[in-house]
Amino acid sequence: MSEVLSPQNKPYAVDVEAGETYYWCACGRSKNQPYCDGSHKDTGFKPTAFTAEKTEKAYLCGCKKTANAPFCDGTHSK
Repeated sequence: MSEVLSPQNKPYAVDVEAGETYYWCACGRSKNQPYCDGSHKDTGFKPTAFTAEKTEKAYLCGCKKTANAPFCDGTHSK
């Protein structure tokens, strides 16, 4: 398995829509952060799928070290 890359040291603030499924990049290689673009191929990583419960602004992890994937838990500030 490859090492996780941290594209940024803060969360991505994104608008999500209730009932829509999104795929969060878990490897840090996607050029479409914070979403997966398939760059994880042959790394051993897979994107994390999540379905938005409501339409809102979500804060998705940018450092890729959260314990609450795909959501930011503040790990980047430690």
